[in-house]
Amino acid sequence: MTSTIVKHTIEVAGRKTSLSLEDAFWQALKDIAWGSRMTLGDLVAKIYSARTHGNLSSAVRLFVLNHYKERADASTHGGLASDQLQPEMAHLNEAP
Repeated sequence: MTSTIVKHTIEVAGRKTSLSLEDAFWQALKDIAWGSRMTLGDLVAKIYSARTHGNLSSAVRLFVLNHYKERADASTHGGLASDQLQPEMAHLNEAP
């Protein structure tokens, strides 16, 4: 499986910033934003403000990973609340 990292420019809090993401992460991020009824910029701004370390591209990848991990864990563990599964990242997947 080959995945090319592509630089995407997005406006976050009124400023343009770049994200270097593989296409799969970019598409997943767009899907999560759509499913959350948020703009892509608003979702990235939320991730940006909640990150505690690392660069924004890494924070986005971790957010996407956690989002899908929570969904898998919830179906495996009978619907446990996200804060029971990943307390350090649970607040990122809360609806606005």
